[in-house]
Amino acid sequence: MSHLPSLRGVHQAAERLNGLTRVTPLEYNKRLSDLIQATVFLKREDLQQVRSFKIRGAYNKISSLNKKDLQSGIVCASAGNHAQGFAFSCQKLEIKGEVYMPATTPQQKVTQVRRFGGDYVEVILVGDTYDACQKIALQAAKNDQKTFIHPFDDATVIEGQATVALEMLAQRSKAYDYLLVPIGGGGLVSGIITVLKEQSPETKIIGVEPEGAPSMKRALDLGKRVTLKEMDGFVDGAAVRQVGKLAFEICKSHLDQVVLVPEGKICQTILEVYNKDGIVAEPAGALAIAALDLLGDLFVNKSVGVLVCGGNNDVFRMPEIKERALMYSKLKHYFLVDFPQRSGALKQFVTQILGPKDDITHFEFSKKNFRNTAPAVVGIELQEATDLSLLVERMKKHNFKFDYLNDKQSLFQFLI
Repeated sequence: MSHLPSLRGVHQAAERLNGLTRVTPLEYNKRLSDLIQATVFLKREDLQQVRSFKIRGAYNKISSLNKKDLQSGIVCASAGNHAQGFAFSCQKLEIKGEVYMPATTPQQKVTQVRRFGGDYVEVILVGDTYDACQKIALQAAKNDQKTFIHPFDDATVIEGQATVALEMLAQRSKAYDYLLVPIGGGGLVSGIITVLKEQSPETKIIGVEPEGAPSMKRALDLGKRVTLKEMDGFVDGAAVRQVGKLAFEICKSHLDQVVLVPEGKICQTILEVYNKDGIVAEPAGALAIAALDLLGDLFVNKSVGVLVCGGNNDVFRMPEIKERALMYSKLKHYFLVDFPQRSGALKQFVTQILGPKDDITHFEFSKKNFRNTAPAVVGIELQEATDLSLLVERMKKHNFKFDYLNDKQSLFQFLI
């Protein structure tokens, strides 16, 4: 195994990054503080040049390479923030680099990488998934004798990410009682641990993962790294099938807790921080904030630092984010309803089944010849979560047969 990151290496990284990366604000948030009766500070890494902390690790690693390695060329594989940090670093250091991205990557992300890298970066679209793309990138780097810049499983990358912790300590005179840190591959949280275990050992560090991608929690529970067979990739900046070797070694000894947050709760938080705080957070960026009120009384009268790790949220994802948030709040429900094939059946449903404040937001009907009934997928938005039982009761009373779809993921994935 490669050497573990060190505090000395973190300070060296801070020197390399001085004048290049922004010292992002540490903001007191009154709304969140009042919500959990604590003192909450947000570390705004969404305000970095590439709107993510990833630039810290990428630049630190690339700028530490020797002249021979730089001349040979560098390679990375990423569908998001690491690619942008890599591209930005190539342009600043005037180094040629190759960015491998899945062929399914949204054009907006591809365009951003090309914009940050300019003439110094070649984008290669290959493979249908990140895993397939990374495998090809690793083989290409080996064949061409180029250096592969890993997004998280590298000590020098981790030391770059850890400079966030140095800033947070410098920005506040008192120690934090808790830090909430999002976890994907584990590079950020292991870097923060590297700093805090020596400079603020009294601070408890809580890692936060999406419920659908619990790779660190699963690894810590089993005492070894595991590869997730099934994973919800919605929180793309934190959905990793296997955490890094270095991160696992550090976290198994020093991470105080891992909490899992439902994807719907994350979506609810994205909308809340945008509407109430003016913060544009990507799903991974909202991940740690979403954990605040899930931990109940733990933070009462405590000081809590929260990492907002990124703000690269694609506007085209907002309909799905809103949909997931409404479902998590139990305000949006889907049914497969059997409608009698007679005149007035839909009118009856609207007038007798829907409540006065209920709204049909989705309707797909498939007429069937030579049958008494035909199915329709109906999406209904409620004003109050408690109205669901009344809605169901009315459907049963008026003999509308139905199947509830919200908890049938294999069917529901086609609706959002």
